[in-house]
Amino acid sequence: VQLQASGGGLVQPGGSLRLSCAASGFRFSGSAVGWFRQAPGKEREFVASASITWSGGTRPDYADSVKDRFTISRDNAKNTVYLQMNSLKPEDTAVYYCAAVRGRSGGRNRLEYDYWGQGTLVTVSS
Repeated sequence: VQLQASGGGLVQPGGSLRLSCAASGFRFSGSAVGWFRQAPGKEREFVASASITWSGGTRPDYADSVKDRFTISRDNAKNTVYLQMNSLKPEDTAVYYCAAVRGRSGGRNRLEYDYWGQGTLVTVSS
């Protein structure tokens, strides 16, 4: 099992970035996925998740701090999950991790997630 996150970097406040996470080694289309982040000296926190509904659609969920600024999406044909981040703020600076669940539903608790990527650093600064 592998989750490979990419797309991090340095961006000015108000800017945008898109993170990608390529998955392999498990049934991605049947797995909920999520993004978490960890700032220096802080706990890892939930950012967004994309669960799978019984009809095969996607049900997103967002932390209040990123709602209306970040968008999670998934491309099952490419086994990839994305996080589009707009209107970035300095407090968004963190290492961002993608994660996956061996199941359809993924919540806000990192203990629900079975697989983790290595993280990609996002720095928001002028």
